[in-house]
Amino acid sequence: MKISGILLIIASLIFIISGCKKEDESGSTTMVSQHNETESHNNGKPCQSCHASGGSGKGWFGVAGSVYTQSMASANANGNIFLFSGPNGTGNLVATIEIDGKGNFYTTGYSIPATGVYAQVKGTSGSVQNMSPMVTSGNCNACHGVSTEKIWVN
Repeated sequence: MKISGILLIIASLIFIISGCKKEDESGSTTMVSQHNETESHNNGKPCQSCHASGGSGKGWFGVAGSVYTQSMASANANGNIFLFSGPNGTGNLVATIEIDGKGNFYTTGYSIPATGVYAQVKGTSGSVQNMSPMVTSGNCNACHGVSTEKIWVN
């Protein structure tokens, strides 16, 4: 009886320990922001600090960031991020990412190519802001709100 009890405890510990691995060691979890969704967090923080290989966040984000109103005082929810091959909304549209209900956008389904893309944000009012320099990193909040202005749209 004691041996079977010990074996049961050992089996339980093995099950618990195996469940304590990082949730997404392979980066295969699919996560894409959607309009009105409110499960995101940490507005303005560099998303890939956690949501990348070796990070503690679920999913490895290829593109992620936060959008604010023009006053920069509050998040701007439910718009869209468009990524184009040309500046100012020209060329081919290569990706569209919805901004969620908390003003954050993220995707594990697209990574910015080394050749770069041009970003455009469109608010629910129809207002558009174009990012004039080409971007080669999808870690938007690593620069925006740190060394450059936050991403905003009316």
